[in-house]
Amino acid sequence: MYCCLSFPIRNFKEPAVQKVMGERQTFGVFAAICKSKDQISCISRLLNATLVLPEIQESTRSKGISSKFKSFSYLYDEDQFIAALAKDVIVVKSLPNNLKDARKSNKFPIFKPKSSATPNFYIKDVLPKLRNSKVVGLVLTDGGGLQSILPPSMGEYQRLRCGVAFHALHFRPEIQALGHRMVERLRAWGQPFLSFHPGLTRDALAYHGCAELFQDIHTELIQYRRAQMINQGILKDDLVVDSHMKRANGSCPLMPEEVGLLLRAMSYSPKTIIYVSGSEIFGGQRVLIPLRAMYSNIADRTSLCSKEELSSLIGPETSLPSDEFQPPPRKSKKQLEEEWKKAGPRPRPLPPPPDRPIYKHEKEGWYGWITERDTEPDPSLSDLRSQAHRLLWDALDYIVSLEADAFFPGFNNDGTGSPEFSSLVMGHRLYEMASVRTYRPDRKVLIDLLSNISDHLYHPRRNWTIAVQEHLNRSLTEEGLVRQSRLSKPTSFLSHPLPECSCRTSESAEIPIPVKDKSERLLYGGEDECPKWMKHSLATVSKTTISKESANAGESESQEDDTDLDGQQESDETGTDSSPPSTQDEEMDPDD
Repeated sequence: MYCCLSFPIRNFKEPAVQKVMGERQTFGVFAAICKSKDQISCISRLLNATLVLPEIQESTRSKGISSKFKSFSYLYDEDQFIAALAKDVIVVKSLPNNLKDARKSNKFPIFKPKSSATPNFYIKDVLPKLRNSKVVGLVLTDGGGLQSILPPSMGEYQRLRCGVAFHALHFRPEIQALGHRMVERLRAWGQPFLSFHPGLTRDALAYHGCAELFQDIHTELIQYRRAQMINQGILKDDLVVDSHMKRANGSCPLMPEEVGLLLRAMSYSPKTIIYVSGSEIFGGQRVLIPLRAMYSNIADRTSLCSKEELSSLIGPETSLPSDEFQPPPRKSKKQLEEEWKKAGPRPRPLPPPPDRPIYKHEKEGWYGWITERDTEPDPSLSDLRSQAHRLLWDALDYIVSLEADAFFPGFNNDGTGSPEFSSLVMGHRLYEMASVRTYRPDRKVLIDLLSNISDHLYHPRRNWTIAVQEHLNRSLTEEGLVRQSRLSKPTSFLSHPLPECSCRTSESAEIPIPVKDKSERLLYGGEDECPKWMKHSLATVSKTTISKESANAGESESQEDDTDLDGQQESDETGTDSSPPSTQDEEMDPDD
């Protein structure tokens, strides 16, 4: 029996360091923001510094968010964060008045640590300046700030990371309430649901060179972003690469159509409820058409929430200046005649036909610039506001994905070193509900299997179906856990917070043998014994559960009499179909 350590963390050793003030700023998307919060708390504890509530650059007032919120409170519950860390890190909402002016004048040193920064960097480089200036600023990008794997002697700091990420950081109550209502609406359909995160973001596709998997304007947009990454030094590779080779080695995300085929191989019924998460799906709804053809019960936040519910999360915002589309003015008949007379000596060719009308959708949106200019324009205020809204949509998707009966990642362990949505969800599900169904597939193996049936995707042979089932079922076991730890933990501790953030009770019947990699790093097993105060809490919960079961014993006995009915009900609730995948829903087969 396993039990996760609860928060707050106890028995920290107090370092003999001067108490000073510190402030933090974070940049990046939702996953990077979530990862950086546990790091800044750990850094503040390491330096024995007071932490000023972090400022999320994507949700500042300059981005056009509602004046009702500040940067941190736009996404998280400030009071919960401060109260949960009270025994470990002192957190204040803002700098004292005598230091605010100095901050505006940039009189304090600012550091931009990398994600591979070690504790020695903060002790030797940051701490001396912190003592002198009383305030330092940390700018964290892409979730960086502190290395993922710390020395064994700093296990308490790793547990603090889990305490911050899984207990101190709560979304603000309005987000939590709407997220749980979405889960209840999915449960009301009367069957389990699966959450699928495609991971189709423009940055990830550009970084790995997956442009050829798309067509037309999407390919150009990916290549433009890839060229930017090369110029900025983020990527050291050629601009043009073989996307199909990248896909073959698992560097590109699984397309929604491929995920649908894999779920069919796992005997998921066409009526299975699939929640598609992710605020950005590059390619739009077009890439989801094959998945919707195979599974009719596709849901997302727009189908589960009304516009009023979503707008209530955003809060009252100032109206943006109207940017009405103005088509180019048409030339009058007199102007055309004047141009004809001034066109030169006769004989002249016939005048060109009139220009076709320019429609609004051709010039507006994220793609309108690519046909008229070579450089992408700076984001408008509307674009900046939309980026802030995406944080809220990702928070809702995170809540639903965490509560889902099964989770399937389209693109995890992408190799960029930056945190991503799927890995954070998988780590959180492992921490809170290790027994739930969380797939951890090897994309290279799956792409190899899919390439074997490229000529008959929707009618695979039985041996192919069995091979897919064996691989995905193994990804649910310890083999999948060990692989996830080996690939993702070096870059993101929260993607696999074991064994540092777990413990075992003394009553555990079986103690797993510790599994280590070639460098003797612990991957799985070897958990410490739970403290006494936690055992007492577990015993109290166990007694309460037993008493409830005894009270309902009579009702349970009456239900056991009708075993056939129970078996039929259980079959209905599993969301699977015993019939072969090739015979399911033949009318919606895109190959027909």
